[in-house]
Amino acid sequence: MGKELDWERKPSLYKQYPPTLERIELPRPNQEGGKALYSVLQERRSARRYASKSVTAEILSQVLWAAQGITASTEYHQFRSAPSAGGLFPIETYCAVNNVQDIKAGIYHYQVPYHNLVKLSEGNFGPALARAALGQKMLEQAAFALIWSAVIERSRWKYDQRAYRYIYLDAGHIAQNAALAAVSCGCGSCQIGAFFDDEVNQLIEIDGKEETVLYMTTVGAMNKAGTI
Repeated sequence: MGKELDWERKPSLYKQYPPTLERIELPRPNQEGGKALYSVLQERRSARRYASKSVTAEILSQVLWAAQGITASTEYHQFRSAPSAGGLFPIETYCAVNNVQDIKAGIYHYQVPYHNLVKLSEGNFGPALARAALGQKMLEQAAFALIWSAVIERSRWKYDQRAYRYIYLDAGHIAQNAALAAVSCGCGSCQIGAFFDDEVNQLIEIDGKEETVLYMTTVGAMNKAGTI
């Protein structure tokens, strides 16, 4: 049965950080052209080994935008590249940068409406992420890893128990967009579901209750020996 929604309690669509934290402006993403869709689908593979070279900030920007960026705006709505149940967008995107030109290694949060990054922690977190993901070394080798969490109440506010199904569907849409964008940029990617939630939650500084990690993707320069 339907229910009355408490609009005064509707959660914000966007996570905000204090203005004192450093912002990293990203290059403007390309929203036209690129490789043909069917060619990208044909080429997509899971890449578990990467060449030991950096990728550009333009590639990081393109993958982030393709995963969850703003594609159009009206007076009342901002549309994104991936669908979300009820237009509630419970998924937040974090980025562990290992080897991206002009961006220091560290943990960042992707600010969707501004297409920029907020620096949460500086340093090489690849080894820590690999340990949290049962020793999957590709998290150390990749140029960057995307980490997706869910702010549960954004979806639960409307959908109650059904929210937990929709949240995972949303994450899947986003991860596929990222994988296809990586191919279009000449990179490889691999999706990761095996990790210790609490350890990853701690790395991206979330509580694991109201917001918790769901999924990860590595992206890096292609090493054909590592694709399967």
